Amino acid sequence: MFLAFQLSDIITVPFGWLLGQLYQLTSNYGVAMILFAVLVQLVLIPIRAKSKKSMMKMSRLTPQIQKIQQRYADDPQRQNQAVQELYQKEGVSMGGGCLWSFVPLLILWPLFAVIRQPITYILMESAEVAEQIVAVIKQADPSIFSNNTVYDQVVAAQAIPRFVEELKAAIPGISERTLEGINFIFLGIDLGAIPQFNIFSSSWAWDWAHIGAFLIPIVSAASQVLQMWISQKTNDSVVTNEKGIQDKETAKKSQQNQSMKTMMWMMPLMSLWIGFTVSAGLSLYWFVGGVVSMITDPIMTRHYRKIYDAEDAIRLQKALEEERLEAEKERLRAERRAANPDGITTNTSKKKLQKQQRDQEQAERAAAARAYAARKGILEEDSLQESCMSGIPSRPYCKGRSYDPNRYASDSTEE
Repeated sequence: MFLAFQLSDIITVPFGWLLGQLYQLTSNYGVAMILFAVLVQLVLIPIRAKSKKSMMKMSRLTPQIQKIQQRYADDPQRQNQAVQELYQKEGVSMGGGCLWSFVPLLILWPLFAVIRQPITYILMESAEVAEQIVAVIKQADPSIFSNNTVYDQVVAAQAIPRFVEELKAAIPGISERTLEGINFIFLGIDLGAIPQFNIFSSSWAWDWAHIGAFLIPIVSAASQVLQMWISQKTNDSVVTNEKGIQDKETAKKSQQNQSMKTMMWMMPLMSLWIGFTVSAGLSLYWFVGGVVSMITDPIMTRHYRKIYDAEDAIRLQKALEEERLEAEKERLRAERRAANPDGITTNTSKKKLQKQQRDQEQAERAAAARAYAARKGILEEDSLQESCMSGIPSRPYCKGRSYDPNRYASDSTEE
């Protein structure tokens, strides 16, 4: 067993143990790898669901983000601040979808360590015992090894059953399970070997072993393209405007859509390159993972679409209600314009209205006073005379009752 423990063993040891158990159960490395890929994808469903939810939320906000970009086209700092405020309001984590989507990719590196060190991780032997096994077999038949020492354990694991006696003599405590070795052949393809890319090299042979190994990375890359295309289409389907109606044109022009198109080709190309630099078993894992994703992705999309469709229905109902109210206001405005085509309006200020009310009240009191006086038989002239300060109704602003127009006449007039 292990004599030393490294931090990377937190992932590689459980991976190796699980793959070893599946290999013992099926006695077929390819089937074990397929089952391993399915189980890993099922375990990653919560992570992939979180990534899917975040990306769909970001897709739904595309029209609003574009409006912010147009509004603050000359102020990138204010634009970024407004976008962040929108994300915070809607509960979207910036980059959350992309970060979670890289988790399955990070699993490939520890899995690669498990595949290229099967004696250590699948057969569960210590690093010292693994080195001894490789040394014994390399001494017995060095021709089966290549110059690439990285895959010495893969070569040795397949050759163990041919050198049982030599291994028992060199390593007395070696287990019977280890002496059974590992058979990497699956459907006539050596999953422990690196697929050969150059079909025109002298070492290329037109047989199924070489052709099958050549096709696995290509099929794996093609599945990545199909998977990302399906993911992009499902994300675009939730892009809606402020009324909750699907907006296909905005989805096509969105920045996220352009990024997805770039990743649609970059990721498969990276997968293709990796497929021709590592064992074919890793490409098989990648292919199976892509198939599982293509099956689970629409299911997750359908689940979240129900939630978002309900939200869009509320948004649409609210928008329709606002349109109805606005239409009613416009109808009332049209009626007022028809009743007053010249646009003459009265002053409706508060002070003017109060003055008009006071004048009306005074007029009513005056009318009531006149009616009372008429019932009492008081002549209107007398009433007016009494109400006049000077006593002369025709001259209400004269100097009063003592006013004498001849007061300053000349003495001659008196004589």
